Amino acid sequence: MGRSTFEGPILAADQRFGPQRDAGTVVLTQYAFLNFATSTAGTAGYGGGNQQFVSSNNIPNNNGTIWTPQAGSYSNTGPTTATITADGSNTSYRGVVFLLPQGSFLQEVLIDNIVAPTDGTNTATTLQPYISNNFATSAGVYATSASITVSSIGRTAATFSATQYANAQSTLQDVQNIQPGQQPTWFSQVVVTLAYSASTLNTLTTGKAAVTIRYAQADLNIGNSTTYPYGNFD
Repeated sequence: MGRSTFEGPILAADQRFGPQRDAGTVVLTQYAFLNFATSTAGTAGYGGGNQQFVSSNNIPNNNGTIWTPQAGSYSNTGPTTATITADGSNTSYRGVVFLLPQGSFLQEVLIDNIVAPTDGTNTATTLQPYISNNFATSAGVYATSASITVSSIGRTAATFSATQYANAQSTLQDVQNIQPGQQPTWFSQVVVTLAYSASTLNTLTTGKAAVTIRYAQADLNIGNSTTYPYGNFD
């Protein structure tokens, strides 16, 4: 068993070039499991906390930084941290921040509602997910979902409006590399905000959820019928 990390995209095909090019791009996935009974960062299944989201790529889950999207404008001081709304008297915000290669095609976002969250006394009744390039409490840039009844344990797939679907075909150039001179220069940021609500809901102390995203990395070197080599520069 082995593993390696390298720049993509990963293409597979019988015919690399020409009018019968049949190359396909490998679909990638990132995942986070949230256990709201776990309040210590660095613990497996860390659920985040008030004004804290988790990163998908730490083992175990740890605090993830949500950056303010830069709209492609490079800054010598680097990206700035975004503000996450604090929990209110009836809503708690939890979620995951994912970093993707810029221009990726966001294909699917899955929300697994495993155990209904509680604050020890009150149980969340609804969950409203927002999928955006920043912390969001209204319609996301990339996708959204109808309000989920938390007692309905199971999996929900995010839905796309026409505009959101167009955005998801090429994720935005959001965040620059915090290590100047290192590649890649830019990342796309996808934030899945989970807004849990009830008539009264304080800090969550129990509950479990999971978030999975599936995406394909863009082939930035692909050619066209008038560019040699026909179909790809690789």
